[in-house]
Amino acid sequence: MTIPRSEYPRPQFVRDQWLCLNGEWGFEIDGGDSGIERGLRDRELSGTVTVPFAPGTKASGINTNDFLNAVWYRREVTIPSEWGDKEVLLHFQAVGQDATVWVDGTEVYRHRGVWTPFEMNLRDVARPGDTVTIVVRARMDTRQKNPWGKQSTIAGVDFRDEGCKRMIGLWKTVWMEPVDPVHMKRARITPDVANQRFRITQPVSQNRKGVTLRATLAWDGKELVTAEVLADQDFAPTVDLPIPDDELHLWDVGQGNLYDVTLQLIDADGTVLDEVASYAGLRSVTIDGMKVKINGRPVFQRLVLDQGQYEDTALTAPSDELLRKDIELTLAAGFNGSRFHEKVFEERSMYWADKMGLLVWAEMGDWGFDQDDPPLCLVNQWIESIQRDYSHPCIIGWCPLNETVRTRGDAIDGLDDITRALFLAAKMADPTRLVLDASGHAHRVIESDVWDAHDYDYKSDPLQFREKHSHLAEGEPFSNKANDPISLRYPVGKPYMLSEFGGLFYAPRYEGNEDAWGYGVAAPPTLEEWIDKLTYYFHAIMDQELMFGYCFTQLTDTWPECNGIYYQDRTEKCDLALIRAIQDRPAGIEILDD
Repeated sequence: MTIPRSEYPRPQFVRDQWLCLNGEWGFEIDGGDSGIERGLRDRELSGTVTVPFAPGTKASGINTNDFLNAVWYRREVTIPSEWGDKEVLLHFQAVGQDATVWVDGTEVYRHRGVWTPFEMNLRDVARPGDTVTIVVRARMDTRQKNPWGKQSTIAGVDFRDEGCKRMIGLWKTVWMEPVDPVHMKRARITPDVANQRFRITQPVSQNRKGVTLRATLAWDGKELVTAEVLADQDFAPTVDLPIPDDELHLWDVGQGNLYDVTLQLIDADGTVLDEVASYAGLRSVTIDGMKVKINGRPVFQRLVLDQGQYEDTALTAPSDELLRKDIELTLAAGFNGSRFHEKVFEERSMYWADKMGLLVWAEMGDWGFDQDDPPLCLVNQWIESIQRDYSHPCIIGWCPLNETVRTRGDAIDGLDDITRALFLAAKMADPTRLVLDASGHAHRVIESDVWDAHDYDYKSDPLQFREKHSHLAEGEPFSNKANDPISLRYPVGKPYMLSEFGGLFYAPRYEGNEDAWGYGVAAPPTLEEWIDKLTYYFHAIMDQELMFGYCFTQLTDTWPECNGIYYQDRTEKCDLALIRAIQDRPAGIEILDD
């Protein structure tokens, strides 16, 4: 059988040796979550499933629409003997939602959270050459108040639902790799445009006397600089890589200029203990008044909402080629960036955005959590996602929450606390990027780097849309305070964007299908009218001199939401030149800067 999704899952921290564990696993549904008592951990399971696709999807081979309170996975794996005397790391890129892992009957890890990766060292239970049995129990109930994102909370629905299939179980790549006991953990690569350098902070597993960290920077195969620091007294040594004047290549919009980075841990006797291939992009993100600047110049952010949903595989892309295609489709329609919306996208999505120069706002799949009593797994996953993606140059902003609304009047409640906690966690974990406290509806953190609102313009007269958004210069931009009157008042002078608008239903393929819908204004009956409406709304925002960007809903249909530029199968709804032409003009804030 061909192994699905067999490409390397962590493209910014690559080791030569690894083993993909996608493919066929033993599988059994545990409806009563009684598998421990019934011995599922210790016996063969009754069915099979294709990993990395959730059992609610067609691609998994299960394709059930029901709630699955618990599911079990089982697979026998022979660890390659050529890995010698190395230790073995077992990786899960994502498991929904409460995961327990056993190897040969020994519990080795627990992780809670549907979105983020985790790993475990098998040194105490397995070595290269061993054949071991891996068992995973995953539990999930989307009717409970946890951060599920756009996963369905309705029993019996199929993919043709506003939300998405429930992503219980293994829904991203599972894999192994060998490491020395002294090895590198995930590097933090920080670009410093002003001082023309990269700063690399490199955590290590342990500090053996005499071990050195060596970092090498290259461009287009040409080695530019090598630097070394001792790594025996510092848990996370830092090394600087200065860039020669004649080799200065900025990462920018549409220009995915990437330097190659090689990282090595070298023992006192010269033995290379660990080596990793990485890359880095040199770019800055700054604020100047109400302008957001990339590499020192204002860039109007022409963003599109990307929900990353697929017809037969739900939130898991069916192939790496389609991840790449989604970035190409975004650029082809004239957008320069995306909101990766209501889920933590795959690292390979970030990789392709890095390669092609697409701006990204990274989000948390936060919908579903109890706003009065937020679960700790929301904070854990938010920090884990920033740790995972810190070094990707495409990411220019973080946003942990989407469309939150206070439910308790003006009392201090859990939503106030969690919003501030998530904002501060992001600023502490990454002081180099923008952080928006919550996108749309309710702002809780006055220090939020930028401000925003959502507007789907339910009025029938589109002229009202322009009027609503014409008061930013007066310090009175459109806000969502009607949805949440306790939301903070706009701080005059704060950079502002309309981070959701559009929702214009247009999908001739579904003409006459009563299930298909959009939101906002009524569906335009013809292509010409659809383009006319799009032009009006886009230009009404671009004409505002002080607005730094917008985000249009959305890139693709997510059935039955038929308001995408593309159908859900990624086919075009019209000649893309029409969409590009709408956006191919300077925005007000760009003209003002001239």
